[in-house]
Amino acid sequence: AIRLNWPYVDLDALIEETLEMSIPTIFETKGEIFFRKQEHVLLKNCLAENNSAVISLGGGTPCYANNHVFFENKEVESIYLKASIETLVERIKKSGTERPLLKDMENMPAFIGQHLFERSYYYNHARYRVTVDHKDI
Repeated sequence: AIRLNWPYVDLDALIEETLEMSIPTIFETKGEIFFRKQEHVLLKNCLAENNSAVISLGGGTPCYANNHVFFENKEVESIYLKASIETLVERIKKSGTERPLLKDMENMPAFIGQHLFERSYYYNHARYRVTVDHKDI
């Protein structure tokens, strides 16, 4: 975003700011379906309002409400930052971010592996794929 001189939007941060609640609190009090609906609306609005922007999505975003269809728009340059299970486990642990769907740290590799498998169909709708193992963010 900085190199392109484009605005950067973190969709999860935008959801938290809009709803004035953390994502774990949204999941606890409103449920995942409510969260996914809000996520879809805000993504749709964000794409409509920003002709040129870098928008960071959570791992589940492409998998709900046909969000992956946005990637097929000719005006959207979508990039799937592909990482191995090991890289994802390491980054999640380092981030210290509380993730509602990832409470059991002991079974994290199995959980991530299952989700990568289940979500690969949606992730592969991205126009570009970049492997990010052993690379800084």
